[in-house]
Amino acid sequence: MLRRLLTRALYTLPVLWLVVSVVFLLIHLVPGDPILQMLGEVAPATDVAATRHAYGLDEPLGRQYLNYWKGVVHADLGPSLRFNQSVSSLILHRYPYTLQLTVAALFIAILISVPAGVRSAQRPGRWDDKLLSVTSLFGLSFPNFALGPILILFFSIKFGLLPVSGSGSFAHLVLPAITMGGSLAAILTRMVRTSMLEELGQDYIRTARAKGLTERTVVYRHALRNAMLPVLTVLGLQFGALLAGAIVTEKIFSWPGIGRLTIDAIGNRDYFLVQGCILAIGLTYVLVNLLTDVLYSVANPRIRQ
Repeated sequence: MLRRLLTRALYTLPVLWLVVSVVFLLIHLVPGDPILQMLGEVAPATDVAATRHAYGLDEPLGRQYLNYWKGVVHADLGPSLRFNQSVSSLILHRYPYTLQLTVAALFIAILISVPAGVRSAQRPGRWDDKLLSVTSLFGLSFPNFALGPILILFFSIKFGLLPVSGSGSFAHLVLPAITMGGSLAAILTRMVRTSMLEELGQDYIRTARAKGLTERTVVYRHALRNAMLPVLTVLGLQFGALLAGAIVTEKIFSWPGIGRLTIDAIGNRDYFLVQGCILAIGLTYVLVNLLTDVLYSVANPRIRQ
């Protein structure tokens, strides 16, 4: 088991290298000069040259790339061109907010999808199965950037139940978590339904029922445990989609996470901050996929063999 995990961890290194390299090259290909944007178009040429030299942006692209990787190895992601702080401190301050939002959205998606998918699989073709299918299709077709403003319009502006934006309390977390978790719940509901339908037709389920076990025990203790194996894989993959969705959702609700920080950094041509944010998101995505492999091995003993 340990050997397999170490091998899987080694496979993630080329992925991280590719992500950081592509982001580094793309951000330098974007039109615009971050130094001019920071100092202003009318800044003296000597000040522009001195500032560009201070940040190392006057060196060849290859040298900048090597310097950046030296900083990454030493946990130094460079200074922010806009906020006049280290990128590492900015990310460490914003990262818990994004993690909190993503975990809350994941919890909401699981809380909705598992009971809905099991119910739908127990009653295939019935009215509730059809209703859940239509609802999940609607959830898949509704993007976050449209759902978020609608939730704000109804629950914040019209009824005044929840705050419009910001952070600081549980109430601030509700709407952005629902916005992110809604589409994921629709995907997981379909996955749970399909997997449960397959498991409920297996011989061991008929044997369990023949032994006199209650239907709840058969469904939740035996069938659901095996049905969750493919769902775990989808959860690991969709976690990255949640991180990507957090960029839009955090901007809509003014949530002070890495997603909003990334958007601001891109707008300000803040090279070092953009690279640091993408690196943090990439590391999280890789770590979650590694954790998914571990959970998959725990849930399926055949993989450990």
